[in-house]
Amino acid sequence: MHTDAGVFGRSEELSARRHEQVMFCEDDKTGLKAIIAIHSTTLGPALGGTRFYPYADEFAALQDVLRLSWGMTYKAAAAGVNLGGGKAVIIGDPAVHKTPDLLAAYARFVETLGGRYITAGDVGTNTDDLDLIGQHTRYVTGRSRAAGGSGDSARLTALGVFHSMRAGAESVWGTASLANRTVGVEGVGKVGRELIELLLADGAEVCVTDVDEAALQRVSADHPSVRLLSTVATAPVDVYAPCALGGTLTASSAEAIEAKLVCGAANNQLATPEIEFALNERGITWVPDFVANAGGLIQVEGELRQATPEAVEDDVRGIFDRCREIIASARAEGIGTGAAANRFAERRLDAIPRSI
Repeated sequence: MHTDAGVFGRSEELSARRHEQVMFCEDDKTGLKAIIAIHSTTLGPALGGTRFYPYADEFAALQDVLRLSWGMTYKAAAAGVNLGGGKAVIIGDPAVHKTPDLLAAYARFVETLGGRYITAGDVGTNTDDLDLIGQHTRYVTGRSRAAGGSGDSARLTALGVFHSMRAGAESVWGTASLANRTVGVEGVGKVGRELIELLLADGAEVCVTDVDEAALQRVSADHPSVRLLSTVATAPVDVYAPCALGGTLTASSAEAIEAKLVCGAANNQLATPEIEFALNERGITWVPDFVANAGGLIQVEGELRQATPEAVEDDVRGIFDRCREIIASARAEGIGTGAAANRFAERRLDAIPRSI
């Protein structure tokens, strides 16, 4: 049992992925219980969002923050930005436990790290929260425009997914266009809606699904040509775009999927790593999610270095070339696109001498 192990052995994530620092934050006055995990500062300060979530227990929170911070290292490296990987979790129900005082207490813990970790938004936190956190620490990004930030990242996240999809289309059909292709978008939240706009403008036929009926009706009202389906994962589409929860690519869906290209904004799309092999065997190209959905990360990195919106948008469009290179490398080496993306990231990480 993990409770009987030593500090460094109590979690497989801690021992296998060698995080630089894990900080446990507790404030009796506000009830704050948070964990900040810094996986790597090899390329720069560790950046990652703060997830406010009612975890079943503290160990589940620890496992999540370690996994997510590790993923941020690879995401930043593959995105070409000079940032490391980090993440934070606050344990609790944001609808019940989130208060200005609690967020302020959390921000003060972030400040004590002196810039080794920079926080941003995630599940359970929003721009308003980041504006408040920014009143108590310098090390926050993703704030509103009114507070000097770059605002909501949905549009640029969708733009990155769109250009990733174009790169995937080029590899599958020989042309970097979605015109006359049917794209099934799963999840029509902020990013999904922005993606629909881009796809329609490119001449794609779009069908969508979402658990939120009201969200579907808004899409239908804005875009009457978009078809509403109960599922798109196994529908007769050319492209499957998961933009909601992760883990939708399972052993069963990988066998039933009809799309030749999978590319979307959702994190952790593969239920298990082995699913990629099942997709490969069926000739389905998967664009790794941490490469495709990096537009938001590129935006907040641009906010940190005070880049112009035009320059940041150009950087997001550069995801097209990155995806093209990763897909070509996967085919040349006879490996999956996920493995190729990991190697792409590791080349950047390994090129820099480790300071720790």
